[in-house]
Amino acid sequence: MSKIHAAITAVNGYVPDYVLTNQELETMVDTNDEWIVTRTGIKERRILKGEGKATSDLAVPAVKGLLEKRGISADEIELIIFCTSTPDMLFPATANILADKIGAKKAWGYDLQAACSGFLFGLTTAVQFIESGKHKKVLVVGADKMSSVVNYEDRNTCILFGDGCGCVLLEPNEEGNGIIDAVLKTDGSGGPYLNIKGGGSLNPATHQTVEAGLHYAYQEGRTVFKFAVTNMAEVAVEVMERNNLTSEDVDWLVPHQANKRIIDATAERAGLSDDKVMVNIHKYGNTTSGTIPLCLWEWENQLKKGDNLILAAFGGGFTWGAVYLKWAYTKA
Repeated sequence: MSKIHAAITAVNGYVPDYVLTNQELETMVDTNDEWIVTRTGIKERRILKGEGKATSDLAVPAVKGLLEKRGISADEIELIIFCTSTPDMLFPATANILADKIGAKKAWGYDLQAACSGFLFGLTTAVQFIESGKHKKVLVVGADKMSSVVNYEDRNTCILFGDGCGCVLLEPNEEGNGIIDAVLKTDGSGGPYLNIKGGGSLNPATHQTVEAGLHYAYQEGRTVFKFAVTNMAEVAVEVMERNNLTSEDVDWLVPHQANKRIIDATAERAGLSDDKVMVNIHKYGNTTSGTIPLCLWEWENQLKKGDNLILAAFGGGFTWGAVYLKWAYTKA
């Protein structure tokens, strides 16, 4: 009997309509388009506007579109893993809120938080439920409403982040396609350099925490960049070497979209030319858990059955990792 792999059988995404350009940011903070593009590669990002709109509202259209593409009902979903750093609320889990909104009455689910590495951690977790035979249809969602935790008076962070959602469906595959290997890592000593200090049990919301800006995303840019540029590249190469893959064997690099310079460094270290690298950071900025599945969604028409993909990410924690997967279908 051939080994059962967990394969992505459908992918979809959603970004809000509102476009926040670098030119608009110039009117809000002391920055300019050339400075932002040179240092990050970002030209614009999407923002979810409107009262009462939350991360789950990014996920609903993405997931409904995925179900329609795959031709299945919400009732067929058995498990929802919702990867996010900006849940609708501390509890219940956004996975539960999403299940209710889409009518997935037979699914159980939970949230997974690993900052910008969240989607890779969630994907790898979902694999276990498929390979063990426990479930046949697992939904992995990566979504963040980063605009809800960004200080638009802080030019170091407000230029980086956007809102968006990507999602994939995992199903069993016996043809050798699917997620083949993963290398995931954490280093808790990186916590002070990239975080949101407020809102948890350490610093519950008070007038003082709000006034101190503890509920906004904070990062020590140089430290984070230095760690990311080294470790995201190294883990991508590590997963390639573990599976005897050369740069010629790899069809696509799907990197977390945090900074174009980090993406370029990862591709160079892996020996991959630009035409093998998925990049949409110029349009969406850093959507945290949404970046990698949004890339898969945008490139779906170019992916062919059997293609070798390397997914690589880095995030707060520090967390980082890479996944090797063989794409399971060619879109008709």
